[in-house]
Amino acid sequence: MIAVTGATGNIGRTLVELLAEAGEEVLAVSRRPQPAHHMADVRWAQADVGDAGTMRPALEGARALFLLLGGELNSRGETPSALLNAATDAGIERIVLVSSQVSATRPEAVSHDRLRQFEAAVRGSGQDFTLLRPSGFASNTFAWAGSVRAERTVSAPFGDVALPVIDPADIAAVAAAVLREEGHTGRTYELTGPGLISPRQQAAAISRALGEEVAFVELSREEAHAQMARFMPEEVITGTLDILGVPLPAEQKVSPDVEAVLHRPAAPFADWAERNLAAFA
Repeated sequence: MIAVTGATGNIGRTLVELLAEAGEEVLAVSRRPQPAHHMADVRWAQADVGDAGTMRPALEGARALFLLLGGELNSRGETPSALLNAATDAGIERIVLVSSQVSATRPEAVSHDRLRQFEAAVRGSGQDFTLLRPSGFASNTFAWAGSVRAERTVSAPFGDVALPVIDPADIAAVAAAVLREEGHTGRTYELTGPGLISPRQQAAAISRALGEEVAFVELSREEAHAQMARFMPEEVITGTLDILGVPLPAEQKVSPDVEAVLHRPAAPFADWAERNLAAFA
């Protein structure tokens, strides 16, 4: 059985579906209650990745674990060993961890200390493991949905700085392959989209999908900082703005790893926008 944490999120929800459709026995783990409309052949467990005590019984019977830290767990919480010990005690033999490209490109970044700690703990766990290091998510543009719906406007900093953002569905597809296939143990995959795209170009792609003009308003770094301070810790804000505004060459490099694992190119942002159009309409 394969346990999927974050099972109701952008990556986990798709991963659960892919694994179940492939005939795998799946345990969906989420802090939220079981959705009303769930796949009948998927087991659900309500548990918190940040609380090893709840995870230990939830993982009983699983042999592989897809591990995704969410929200505040990226910056604080129990030690990685607490969760990994619970997983080992429950019988987990293979771990696939979603980390971040920044764990490698900015090894001193305080905002990603937790992810680097988890990477080190997974490597030292004695279990089979694979690390996934995605770039920025296409789904981060859901933050624009309210202003697009209300005013057909996108406001964002660094309008013409382009990065290879990735569709979360491609992260899920890579995870499904890694969890089901042999040959990925000990590997680290950097996951990016197929090309560079700027916030202004992302807004234009949403505009094309809607068939209506969407205006782009460029924020200053200070204005963006003030907006992000409503929901992000200070160290995360600074690191995020550094990446968005002054990316390193490695952060603008398109990785071949999605295509190498899936035997198809990564999906462009325009495909993601079309598929998620209802959020912006």
